[in-house]
Amino acid sequence: MGRISVTESITLDGVMQGPGRPDEDMRGGFTRGGWGEGYQDQVSLQFMSEGMAGGGVMLFGRRTYEDVLGHWTSATEPNPFTDYLTQVQKYVVSRSATAGLAYPQSVLLAGDARGTVRRLKDDTDADITILGSGELVRALQEADLVDEYILQIHPIVLGSGSTLFGASDRRNLTLVRSVTTTTGVIIAHYAVDRPS
Repeated sequence: MGRISVTESITLDGVMQGPGRPDEDMRGGFTRGGWGEGYQDQVSLQFMSEGMAGGGVMLFGRRTYEDVLGHWTSATEPNPFTDYLTQVQKYVVSRSATAGLAYPQSVLLAGDARGTVRRLKDDTDADITILGSGELVRALQEADLVDEYILQIHPIVLGSGSTLFGASDRRNLTLVRSVTTTTGVIIAHYAVDRPS
């Protein structure tokens, strides 16, 4: 059985919407995008590179898949993400069975996220990593399918925007590891506690 790991950039008040650029995600009238700019350093790059070196597969919501792959496959500066994101096996959750997937190594999981991802988790032994994909993450949280969170907690408060954790049952987490970057970001790796 695979393990689902959620990797997110969030603010101190839990906002995950639009960290990369001002126009990344303006749903709901959100105008504070790009808030993560300027916080990346060698510590955070090293931490993320370790995660990519571990193998496994990626899982995206359709919108995040298009945005993330579109951004990194058009990046002109050398970076550790473009080759990895292009070559890794990707699964894309969509309500539509006709959603087109433009990038190599991509498989569509059409239908209800809870059911399609539960089947993926049951059918693979690989680690499954989710980047972004807030709606997908909240649906999987409610279905108790998330096994761990890697949160890059930025030292800012936005006061508005879509947050990582939606309404759900209580979940206890155990801190596995934490690192503080030179820019004040705390990278915290939490495992989801489950009754034995």
